[in-house]
This record gives sequence, C-alpha cells and structure tokens, in this order.
Amino acid sequence: MKDKIKAVLAGCGSISRQWLKVILNMQNVSLVGLVDLNRSNAESLKNNHSLTCDIYADINAALKEAQPDIVIDCTIPEAHYGIVTAALENGCHVFGEKPLADSMANALSMVSKANEKGLYYSVMQNRRYNKKIRAFGEILRNGFIGKAGYIGADFFLGPHFGGFRDLMQSPLILDMAIHTFDQARFITSCDPLSVYCHEYNPPGSWYAGSANACCVFEMSNDVVFSYNGSWCSKGLPTSWESEWRVNGSSGSAAWDGINDPYYESAEHDPLIRIVHSYSKDIKEGHEGCIDEMFIALLENRPAETDCNDNIKSYAMVTASILSAKEKRRVLISEVMK
Repeated sequence: MKDKIKAVLAGCGSISRQWLKVILNMQNVSLVGLVDLNRSNAESLKNNHSLTCDIYADINAALKEAQPDIVIDCTIPEAHYGIVTAALENGCHVFGEKPLADSMANALSMVSKANEKGLYYSVMQNRRYNKKIRAFGEILRNGFIGKAGYIGADFFLGPHFGGFRDLMQSPLILDMAIHTFDQARFITSCDPLSVYCHEYNPPGSWYAGSANACCVFEMSNDVVFSYNGSWCSKGLPTSWESEWRVNGSSGSAAWDGINDPYYESAEHDPLIRIVHSYSKDIKEGHEGCIDEMFIALLENRPAETDCNDNIKSYAMVTASILSAKEKRRVLISEVMK
C-alpha cells in the first residue's frame, strides 16, 4: 500500500459527515472525489469542508478519472451492491456503512467478489467501538461468570425520524437491530445458528411496518440470545446500546448501555457486585471503526468488521425477517445459501 491512500466518497448525505470528520484528519489519506446523484449534496459537502476534489454523478466515472485505492460507501442500502461491485471490479477496497447489502443474495455476491479479487470490504459497526461494551465482553471472555448460557438485550426507544423509516416494512429489525445483533456476537464470540422472531406493530405506533420484535437466537457454544425491542416506545427509554444481562455457570453480568458493566459471581459468598472497566485507550464510535479499517488495510489483514465476518450479523437480520414472515424457526444456514 502506497504512503498516501487515495479515497473516493460515494453518497454525500448526512452520514458521510461522520466519515469525513475522521478521514480529513488522517495524514495518510487523500480524498480525491465525491460521488452523488444529487450534485447539490456533493457541492454542499465540498463547500462546508473546503474540499478541492472533483464531483461525479457516477461511480464508474469517479473510478476511471480519480483512480482511487479505496471507495467509502455512504449510499443508501439499495445502492450498496452497485457501488461496491464497481469498486471491487476496478481493484478498489471498500469501507461502507451498514447494512452490508439490501438482500442476502447481494451480500453473498459482494463477499464472494471481494474474496475473488483479493480485496477488503469492511462494514461500519460503530457500536463495537465503545469502552463499556468492550469491558462487558471482557467479563465473559475472562470467565468471571463461568460459561455463558443466556444473553438478553432489551431495546426500547421512540425516535421520530420521519422519512423512509416510517414506511419500512420492518423498521426496527432492518434499520436498528443489526447493531444489537452484532454486539451480541461481539460480546459472546459466538455465531448464530437459528432464530425464531415475532414482529408486530403495537398500538400508538407511527410506523407503517412492524416497529416491535421479539427474537430468540440459538448461538454456537450452547448460548441462547434473546432480543426484545421497540422503535416506538413511549417513556422509560433504554440506552441506544440496549440493556443487557448475561447468565453464566457461576454468576451473572449486566450492562445498562451507559455506565460500566458489573457482575456477581457465586465464587463470592455472600454475593458482591464487582464493576469492571476497560483499561485500554481506544477511539470510539465511527472514529474507532474507521481507524481499525485503515490500520487493517495498511497491515494487509481483514478488519474486525470485514464482510466475511459481518455477513453473519446481516444473516441474523435476514433470518429474523424470514422467521417473522413464515412464523417458524429459521436456520441461519437457510439464508446463507
């Protein structure tokens, strides 16, 4: 990899600002192009950040003229397949916003293409990059509560976004739950095996689709993950990181999504609550995930959220929606074909 990485940013909507804030402070990255079907979006981004790069309406033109090493994909999910495939075909690595794709068929095709080309496609999962959740994961991995058997996450919020989310068929599962699903995989180091999901739209919902869901996942290593969520809850909100509980063979751990996690172990009689903090200094949120993507690229290794791993989190979403639709338990292997 050359000293200066040339990057093109595709999709100049609001989320792109999160990426630009990080990328423009990286000494080894040069932004060489902006891509958006709506030129005014790109012009606004260019002017607001005093950029000098060119603007393109088409990813293929940007790839040909700017000749980037990497494409940053901040487009809507329906555009991911076209952007990512074009970039990979032109020898470019891709870092992109979640979800990985808009369908499992496209996701599998994109992962296959990245592997075929020997290129990296990494997906944004910013909620892994949080000192509190990393401390929570350490409680499990260090065996402080023995072998984990149950992990539960409650998510209850009622944001009024307006726009496309209000019209989505499965707004909670498609737009938000992937964060929690990915966190569950990260905390437990387990992979999903099956799911039963019940979606519904409660009284008072302002969504056209199902804004609530209950999911029970069978995970590897004999772990059960239970997710209970609402995207239209009024009052008593959880944190955006969910509220968590894990039961282990010798104790239990909890995290409210805000403060340091804690645990109680049967090794202590009487039980005492022990707060656990993460000791390492890390960058958090988008900055942490983007930083890991670039470090991995320079070290020529898959990033923590490489598509080969992230597709397992996306499969949890796909399988949950299929389960709710067909009212049955769905094997993850069914949707990974």
